[in-house]
Order: sequence, then C-alpha cells, then structure tokens
Amino acid sequence: MVKTKHKLIVAAVTFLAALTLAGCSNNSSSSSNSAVKFSTNYKNSDATDKSATKNGTLKLALVNNSPFQGITDPILGSNASDAMAFAPGNLNNLFKYDKNYKIVDGGLANQKLDRKAKTATITLRSNAKWSNGSDVTAKDIEYSYEVLANKKSTTQQYSSDFENIVGLKEYRDGTANTISGITFPKGENGKVAVIQFKKMAPSMKFSGNSFIWGSVEPYEYIKDVPIAKLAASDQIRKNPIFTGPYKLDKVVEGESTSWSPNKYYYGKKAQIGHITINVVSMNNIDKALQSKKYDSVVPFAAASLGGTDYKNLKNLKGYTNIGKPSLSYSYFAFNLGHYDTKTGKNVSDSNKKMANKSLRQAMMYALNIDQVTKKFGNGVKQRANTILPPIFDKYYDKSAKGYTLNIKKANKLLDDAGYKKRNGSKWRSDPKGKPLTIHFGAMSSSSSTEAVYQDYLQQWHKIGLNVKFTNGKPMEMNSFYDTLQKPTQNKMDLWLGVWSMSSEPTESQLYGDTAPFNYGHFVTKKNTELINKMNDSTSWNDTTRAKTFKEWQNYMNSQAGVVGEQFSYAWQPVNNRVKGFNISPANDDSFYSNLTLTSSKMK
Repeated sequence: MVKTKHKLIVAAVTFLAALTLAGCSNNSSSSSNSAVKFSTNYKNSDATDKSATKNGTLKLALVNNSPFQGITDPILGSNASDAMAFAPGNLNNLFKYDKNYKIVDGGLANQKLDRKAKTATITLRSNAKWSNGSDVTAKDIEYSYEVLANKKSTTQQYSSDFENIVGLKEYRDGTANTISGITFPKGENGKVAVIQFKKMAPSMKFSGNSFIWGSVEPYEYIKDVPIAKLAASDQIRKNPIFTGPYKLDKVVEGESTSWSPNKYYYGKKAQIGHITINVVSMNNIDKALQSKKYDSVVPFAAASLGGTDYKNLKNLKGYTNIGKPSLSYSYFAFNLGHYDTKTGKNVSDSNKKMANKSLRQAMMYALNIDQVTKKFGNGVKQRANTILPPIFDKYYDKSAKGYTLNIKKANKLLDDAGYKKRNGSKWRSDPKGKPLTIHFGAMSSSSSTEAVYQDYLQQWHKIGLNVKFTNGKPMEMNSFYDTLQKPTQNKMDLWLGVWSMSSEPTESQLYGDTAPFNYGHFVTKKNTELINKMNDSTSWNDTTRAKTFKEWQNYMNSQAGVVGEQFSYAWQPVNNRVKGFNISPANDDSFYSNLTLTSSKMK
C-alpha cells in the first residue's frame, strides 16, 4: 500500500456499522472488544498471465459518499479521498520504511540523522525523476518546506514543530526569503539537502514524524504559480506529475482517475497496464463487489469498509480478505474556541456553549458505544477508550477506561453543573437559565451509519439535552469539512469525524496549539506541555516517552474536549486474480509496482 500518511489527513467519511439500535439504551455497560484476525498479504500462488497483466486493468473502488476534491499535492490536501484517488502516483513519498514505520534506505531518498550536529541529510537517488521525465532535485525537498511554511499557503499540515528547523520561523514571518537551515552541499549534483535543527527528536527516525516532511514538491514545474493559488492550479488539479510507479492518464473531476506505468519510475517497473479508481458510495459498495465490478477497494490506513460490509462480504466467492489494525479512529469533538489567523494559534474560549467540562462528559456517558460495536462491528471494530489507536502498542494505554454508558452519572453531572429543566420544559437549560440547543455535525453516510446517528440523538435526548443535526440533517462531506476548517465557526457545537493518523503518533499536528487540524481549538497549558514532552530530550528514553503518551491519553479523556468513538481494522476483499496484494507498511513504497494479474477476467 502506498504510504500517504507522512502527514495527518482528515478521513473522508465516518465509518460505523449498524442497521438498527433497538436495545442500545441500557443504564450501564462494560467494554466488549473483539477482533477478526487478518493476514496483510495475499500472495496468490497462481501463475501470472503476462498478457492479462500487460494489457489488463486493475479496477479499484474508492468508498465515499462524496466526490473527491482533486488536490494531488500532499501538502495542500486535507482529505483522505484525494490521497486515495491519486495513490498510484505514490504522492511523491521520499522514504522507505519497515513494518514498524522506521525509515530505512532504499526509497526515493535516504535519510541520515546526526544527533550531535543536529542535522538530517537527505540524499536522493541519482535516477530519481518525475513522471514527466525531469529530475527530482534537492530544491524539490526545500520547496516542500517553503510551501508548507508560507503564510499564504492553503495548507493545513503546518504546525509549530516545523519551526525546529533553523530559519523556518523567519521565513514564515516574512523576515527572510529562504530557510537558512536548509542547505545543499557542493559537489553533490543537486541531489543532497541538509536540514539543520535546533533540537533532535526520536520521532525523526520514523515515517510521518512532525519535524521532517516526507514528500517533495516539483519546483521547476510549479515555481511560477503563486503559493496562495497553487491548490487551484492546473499543475495540481489537471496535469499533476508524480514520482511513483504510475502516471496519471485521466481524471474525471470528483469521480475517477486512470493510470498507466510511469517509464521514469526509479524502482521496480509497474507491471499492470492500467489501473482505474472510481468513487463508489457506501450503500453501493457491497453490491458492486458482489457483482465483481471491482477487484478491491483502494488500500489505505483508514477503514473504508465497516462491520456490516464484513458481514456481507466475508464469504464472497472469488475473493480473499486481508487487513490490519487501522491507523484511523473515529472521534467526537467539541467546539471550544477559534483559530487566530494573525498569531497562528488556536484559542480556547470559556464563553463557548460547550466550554463546561461536565456537559461534555455527560454527553459521552450518555452513549452506549460498546453495545453498538458489539452488535454491529462484526469483529472489525471496538470502542475507542482513548484517542490513540492500539496499533501504537508501545504508547497505547489499554488500561484507560474512556467513556462507557452511565445514564445516572450523566444526569448527575448535568444537575451538579446547573443544567436543569425549568418551568416544566422537557429540555435542560444552561446554568444561567437560558434555553440550550446543541448542534451536532455528522457527515452523510450509509443508511446504517445514519441509524447510529439517530441513536446518539435519542441517548442525548434521554438525559434532557436538546441536540439537533446541524442544518437539520447529516452534511455532505465537503460541506462538513469546509465548515470545520473556518477559523471561527458556530454551526457545529460537536461533531463526529475520523482521523487517519500519521504513522508516527506525536500529537502536535492534530491537537497542538498551532495545529490548523485542531478544529475544536482545545488548548490548555497541560496539553501543550505533554505534547511538547513527546519529543523533548527525555523522550529518547522510550519508557519515559511511553509514560508521556499514556499520561496524555488519560488527560484528554478527563477533559473530554475530544473523545474517541471507535477503533477498527482496515480490511478489504481482494479478487483472486490479483497477485502480490501486500498491505504491510514495509511494502508501501512498492505496493502498486508489485501487483500482477493471473487472469484477464475477475474470478
């Protein structure tokens, strides 16, 4: 699978699995986590059909209820559906890594860290080229940081961690035209960049860290486009170039992409003649696979197929199921402030409707996610007890309790905080006696998922809270995120979304005080201290670092500014004519070039 999580991306959809939630309204519950075990690799022992491979078409579905936006640049994209629609191009990934996401030699570039000198030396392959035949150069490495840090950029990937690079803050503030800490050694033919840091961090050893950006920008190809207009340019939208095994042949806006082998790719040459990726809605994907319209879904870290899909597809004839624990998780978040565009920081506001911690905690105790998961997860989901997925086994706190159903506790929290029913009303008012209406944001999804939304509304109504959908109904995905991405928004008081995390779990780009992705604007001194501690000098001791992560998870649970909903497996059925379908992280950089076909027709 092509690795696109060198950055943090907002997953395009909320993935739940339910048909009806009768019986999910008990007063208390206990955790019930189970999981189906999958292999990450479907090798297929059948002989490759050279003719079918060369002339055939691998057909993949992108499971989404909305069109993809079409932003091919990983710095400028904020949506997982874009990353998946353009995955065969490899999204210009720099590094290869092992099964634990540790960076190793052999990718588009190698990385060498020097803790004493506080540098990272990035050396490109001599034969590294873009899909238009032009060389990948050290300037392409540097320009990624310029696009990332420029205040006129539309990126949401920036966080203050990047200011650990010498001179980057000065560039961002406009007092310097270049980033002084990025240099090109003489005599290296423009293939080497050296990055000077103020401090080194253990996360730098892993893909997806928040200090070293993991992709390149085609400087010569885009240099004449103002950075502020880059995301809307033809170079990004219509005629993008890539460094991966496939080149883009055609894009039907928001609907599909088509690919053929990139003859300039540095690695193993792509073997399948054509790849097509088409958007398929959640309500139609099961039937589409059952009727053999697609070989599989686009593989990625977020779970595009849920528990109901697994029930329907687990015994699909002619297909083999593969999967792995997902880097993604679904979560509830509360609107607690705004993003100050002048200072580049999130600001919490004590006057916000959801600022009362007791109100937030009560809303979470009102939900019976355990029973939803047990009844409809079919072994591929579990209740999220923290906001760090268990795939990070060193840092995940399996002992954390999170929020289980407790109606009695929810009511007491609200009563004690002054949220009471007054003048015979069925709804609670706020502590000042004013009417309280809470707007819940959720994305339009499958009929089963939207049944879950209704259950959540009913549970909140049960404790006397007047909670309604924002705009009266679930929102189209792009509209949902357009709303959240506004520096100040008051349409959603809380929402249900999905994060597809970076493969290095430092939380600064999601929940840091400077992170644009911190949509709820949860900011406290303690949160900032704990996030900073994840990469300070003490964090080189992994025991200490693990302790920090667990302390952070429990602190976030106690504050209930963001609360986990579900963890899941990323699983998918693969048609048995496909060979070499290996979604292990160690195969990410060569996933698409390793694929072959054993037949011209699906089995």
